[in-house]
Amino acid sequence: MKIVRLDIPEVLLVEGVVHRDGRGAFSETYRASVLAEAGAGGGFVQENLARTTAAGVLRGLHFQREPDGQDKLVQVLAGSIFDVAVDIRPGSLTLGRWVAATLSADAPRQLFVPRGFAHGYLTLTADCAVLYKTGAYYAPQAEAGVRWDDPALAIAWPAPASEISVNPRDAGWPPFAQVMASLG
Repeated sequence: MKIVRLDIPEVLLVEGVVHRDGRGAFSETYRASVLAEAGAGGGFVQENLARTTAAGVLRGLHFQREPDGQDKLVQVLAGSIFDVAVDIRPGSLTLGRWVAATLSADAPRQLFVPRGFAHGYLTLTADCAVLYKTGAYYAPQAEAGVRWDDPALAIAWPAPASEISVNPRDAGWPPFAQVMASLG
């Protein structure tokens, strides 16, 4: 496994190696020691699978308020997504900046999103399956989000807003400035 630091160095692209032969393929998808050496997370306690049937569906931008913040390790088992992490850590030098990576079932890449970041993704293909580990349990009382199309963030989603489908909950998250005011 190879670790690539993105423009926000705490967000990591984890690249695996695929071994192919006549039977198919094999790749290692998780090794705690590799992530620990990169300073990523203290272990995972929950794993979630999200399936989306259509391209152009946006999920996010989600996070959990402290003390229930979650590290996430995201991978795609089917299809392809544009995966985004937005820095919402008060006082951070990269506050309000975002990084993204395209993740696909065809390439063994994962995105490590640390706690203190809002996370979301746009499906680029139909029939996507996204599997992600979290470093804390889901805590409904800590659930929060940031508006996906806030001009203050200027996320360069790879589709026009008119072609993006968002559920009412995700469309209703507050803008970045309001979220930051609530985080102190």
